[in-house]
Amino acid sequence: MTRELHIVGFKVGRETYGVPITSLHEIVRVPEITAVPDAPEYMEGVINLRGKIVSVIDLRKKFGEKQLAVNRRNRILVVEWNGRLSGLIVDSASEVLKIPAGDVEPAPAVLQEGGLNCVTGLGKFGGRLIVLLDMNKLLEHSAVRQRNAAGEAKNIGTGKAEVRGAGVK
Repeated sequence: MTRELHIVGFKVGRETYGVPITSLHEIVRVPEITAVPDAPEYMEGVINLRGKIVSVIDLRKKFGEKQLAVNRRNRILVVEWNGRLSGLIVDSASEVLKIPAGDVEPAPAVLQEGGLNCVTGLGKFGGRLIVLLDMNKLLEHSAVRQRNAAGEAKNIGTGKAEVRGAGVK
């Protein structure tokens, strides 16, 4: 019996991506998202998922796709990473794909060199290619940038809180 990869397929733009089903916590509709100040552009904000605060990344922005209006097919893939939940906004979540291990090619070197080291391989499924993503690398890069931005903000100034906007009257 050949080994199969169980992948959750989803679309961002015209491409179909996949993540291992083991990294998926759940798929939810896009609720109201609370913006977070000084977050990277691709970080939409946070949501309250049954009492847990979940940071949400827009994969369209992260992958450099042009923005479209949010529609009813958009979903948030909630994934567990380092014991925390993170949400990924995708255009649509498709189905669980069972791809034989022999139909998965390693990521081309050009993707590794171009800084896209979150691509683990390309799966052949039904005549199309599925870009397989490594959640650890995708989210680790985002978390490092968030920590660096927070650290730089703390180091600026005299340590006193900066007040922005109009004063209280």
